[in-house]
Formats: sequence, structure tokens, C-alpha cells
Amino acid sequence: MDTTKNPWTIHSRDLRYDNNWISVWHHEGLNPAGSAGIYGVVHFKNLAVGVVALDDDMNIYLVGQYRFPLKRFSWEIPEGGAPLGLETALDTARRELLEETGLVASQWEEITRIALSNSVSDEEGVVFLARGLEQRVAEPEETEQLIVKKVPFEEAYRMVNNFEITDSLSVAAIQKVKLMGYEGLLNK
Repeated sequence: MDTTKNPWTIHSRDLRYDNNWISVWHHEGLNPAGSAGIYGVVHFKNLAVGVVALDDDMNIYLVGQYRFPLKRFSWEIPEGGAPLGLETALDTARRELLEETGLVASQWEEITRIALSNSVSDEEGVVFLARGLEQRVAEPEETEQLIVKKVPFEEAYRMVNNFEITDSLSVAAIQKVKLMGYEGLLNK
């Protein structure tokens, strides 16, 4: 099997839906077995960006909000979208951290990249660790109704393990920080 070659033969590609954030494409062609097949792909126009904001006492800042697609409340790390080609991931991370929590950070480190749902979308994400935090005033967007809470990092890790945090970018980010270990983080 050639891992660099698409096993699908695409005969047509039609745009079925489009807005400022996503587009939905319908593909028709031959599947890898050679039979007629279809594939729908959600194209994201932004890079997903998340921030693990850790203070000197190893507390993490979480943002809670109602998520329309899931029809439920969700605890997450601060997140947002970097418009492709218009803003860097780090600039988005800085902007979202300030908007959602009122925090600014003096130290930034990219800690992971993730394909968020690669069976149906091309959405990718990047997560930064933010340290050297200073509190300012939050400036949430008009579409956001947010609750911000500071919890010990171990509490956030427990929330992941108990399925209280299920957002994929947040789960990956919190698990990555756990794997990085406290000794190295406390000395940064």
C-alpha cells in the first residue's frame, strides 16, 4: 500500500454549503475497493487554537459555555480559530486568552498539534502552553456567554478522566501537559 497516494478516485466534487467558518463538500467517485462511493467533507476555514494557561501554583484556567451542536454545557481550555493565512496560531492564542479569560502571558510554548475529526473534516488544531500570567479584563465576543474558573491542574486532569471535559482539543492538551510532568513546568 502506498501511504502517499489517495486510494479514492474522485469523479466530481460539489459545494453543498458555505459560510464564514466552514464549507461542506460532496464527493462522488470510486472507493478504495473500486465500487461507486460518496464522501462528505467539512472544510474548516480556521485553524483551531487552544491555550493551557498555567499559573505558578499549577492552576489551569477553564472556560465553560453552552455548545450549540452538542446541546449541552462544556468545560474547555480557552480556544478560538486562526483565520487561515490571516493570523498566526500564536497571535490567535494570545487574542483568545485575553478575550475569554482576561489573561496575558509572557511565556508561550507550542505543545501539540491534532487532527480533530479526520474521518469527516479537515480541521486541525494547535495547542500552546501559556505561563507568566497576568490578569487583565476579559473581552468575550457577543456570541459567547462564558464562565471562567481556575482549578488545580490535577482537578482538570480528573475532569478529563471522569468525562467532565470532553472537548477533543482540551482533552489532548490536558493529557499532554500531564505527560510533560510538573518538575519541568515548575522550573520554566
